[in-house]
Amino acid sequence: MSESRLRISKIDEVTQVEFIDRNILDEANIQAISDEISGLIDNTSTPQILINFANVDHLSSAALGALITINNKTNEKDGTLRLANIDPQIYEVFVITRLNKLFNIHETLNDAMTQFNAATN
Repeated sequence: MSESRLRISKIDEVTQVEFIDRNILDEANIQAISDEISGLIDNTSTPQILINFANVDHLSSAALGALITINNKTNEKDGTLRLANIDPQIYEVFVITRLNKLFNIHETLNDAMTQFNAATN
């Protein structure tokens, strides 16, 4: 197995995923990232996933496609996917493609975690 392109941590019931790469453009990397996150979803009965974009400067359309797939997989298991710390230029792409309506997007990790905690209480 190749080296993970992700930093994964678990806080309470929430699995936090952080990207190691600043640019998520390479097709093979995107596939590996998608597979790894899909594996996390498959191994959880009700996945609570928080993807942190703090380090990310560039995202390809293939990466957006992978996020949609991950979102669909999470929804199939009645889970929740939240995105946080998206660079304003990348967020603009979410707005243009209307993906900001599809995803739960939060300005900060703290904000996203608060929403997870509010949902479970």
